[in-house]
Amino acid sequence: IPNSVKKIGNYALSGCISLTSVTIPDSVTSIGYGAFSYCTSLTSFYGKFSSEDKCCLIVDSTFVAFALACGKTSYIIPDSVTSIGSHAFYKCTSLTSVTIGNSVTSIGAWAFYFCTSLTSVTIPNSVTSIGDRAFSECDSLTSITIPDSVTSIGKYAFYYCISLKEVYCKPTTPPAGGSAMFSYNASGRKIYVPRASVDAYKSASYWSNYSSYIVGYDF
Repeated sequence: IPNSVKKIGNYALSGCISLTSVTIPDSVTSIGYGAFSYCTSLTSFYGKFSSEDKCCLIVDSTFVAFALACGKTSYIIPDSVTSIGSHAFYKCTSLTSVTIGNSVTSIGAWAFYFCTSLTSVTIPNSVTSIGDRAFSECDSLTSITIPDSVTSIGKYAFYYCISLKEVYCKPTTPPAGGSAMFSYNASGRKIYVPRASVDAYKSASYWSNYSSYIVGYDF
């Protein structure tokens, strides 16, 4: 990318499946969401905003993009990151586990969409919002723990996670929900909530759709 470029727009190079590396010049000040999503041959980022391992781009503390072919099957998002951007890991089918850093407060829309090999996700108690379709169609995810800090879960957030059997939702006050957030999970999936909050969850908007699956739990 030449040194004359200042901004890289949303989805600018999305789906460039033969692209293997990208060098960001110092002139760039912003990178839009999904700019490098579904670049299935992308092994590394160089230049401005590149992480030390060359596997991702971090712009102003936002995790913007992940190199899908960088060879990592597990990844730890550093504590320097405060938000995971929209489409950051979009269709990263090789990723099996991810640990989100303790400074992250938001997980963007479509962030881990169609990460079909993802079996383990650690969400820290700093996260307050989980965006629309953030983990939708993560076929291998069997369990998820939503920490006390979460106040909102977007629509379709865990939609079509067909192996998801256990949801441990720790907030005593039901997070603001979105439509179909837990639809098409594994048969008999249970949503465990604080025992004293069962009635509140069963009557809350969108949570009430799963009332027969909500179970009290002592965290």
